[in-house]
Amino acid sequence: MSTVSPSAAQIRPKTPVTPPDRSPVLRRLQRAAGDRDLSSLSDRLATLSELVAWDASEIDTAIASLPTSDRHVHRAAHHLLALGGKRLRPVCVVLASRLGGELPESRHDLAIAVELVHCATLLHDDVVDEGDVRRGAEASRVLFGNAASVFAGDWLLVEALRRVRATRVDEALGRLLDVIEEMIVAESLQLEARGTLNLSEDRYFQVVEGKTAALFRWAMFAGASAAGLSPAQRDKLEAFGRHLGVAFQLIDDLLDYAGDADVTGKALFTDLREGKATYPILYAAKHDAEVRALALRAMKEGHGPEGHRHNAALLAKLRELGALKACRELADDHANQARAILLELPRTPARDALLTVTDAIVTRDR
Repeated sequence: MSTVSPSAAQIRPKTPVTPPDRSPVLRRLQRAAGDRDLSSLSDRLATLSELVAWDASEIDTAIASLPTSDRHVHRAAHHLLALGGKRLRPVCVVLASRLGGELPESRHDLAIAVELVHCATLLHDDVVDEGDVRRGAEASRVLFGNAASVFAGDWLLVEALRRVRATRVDEALGRLLDVIEEMIVAESLQLEARGTLNLSEDRYFQVVEGKTAALFRWAMFAGASAAGLSPAQRDKLEAFGRHLGVAFQLIDDLLDYAGDADVTGKALFTDLREGKATYPILYAAKHDAEVRALALRAMKEGHGPEGHRHNAALLAKLRELGALKACRELADDHANQARAILLELPRTPARDALLTVTDAIVTRDR
């Protein structure tokens, strides 16, 4: 089987059309990567944007064209969908699908499906976590109510499953159902420890693997399966997706304490206020018994002068113990493992683009 990926020029429609604006793709990834002075990353992001511009344009159009009405369910779903997001999971599907010889038509429905599943979890998460802000705007539940937000998430899940079923890609639907079950189990594990910080590192990584990494894994599997790659290649790409997803979540954990709220679109210490024990807290608590008490006080106080004081004390302790540094180093380690897997595959534009996605994920500031 050929492993030569088509170039961006080869996959354009034969009839003359106005090229899609690839700048939204580039802007999303550049914003995600932040403003750090990283040699060549901006150029590589531009190349990636060129490669996926046609796919991204069609995916965005299809998502915007989902059925709508004045019903709160549709309005709640479209409110979140219109906020965009980084679209990293659809990009993973598209790039994995380009690692084969023929460019599969099913790639768009699979890419749309993975984004809809992701957005469904966000709608549900905001209800469970009582979140008021999502992607820098009011959460759907604030505007349309908790029930509408839950049903909107359910609607997106059904739409995603229908699209995957219609592709008839081997195992894609069954694997996605398994992933959704993994995500539910992971969320329940996190819920059981909510507000107590009683979460072991092993249990934390079980949550991360199910809640975040599983969907990245499926994105790579779906794209690879659509492209007709060998089982060995699919396994490698799934392993890549797992490490990419863990790295992604670790950077999320880091940004919750050390990010810029104006950039990330959510207030710092949000995870802690929601009662979630993330890696920096677990690492620091392992090295200093005082951390857990500090974190519980910060969690209890929340907003206000006392809350800010406890937050500042906790952040100082995290820095003192090297917890934030350790979190970034672990994210970098998983990113390096993801890169090593990709380097075992033949070099193609799509493979190099996945390397760029990996770099963007671990250098992002949102």
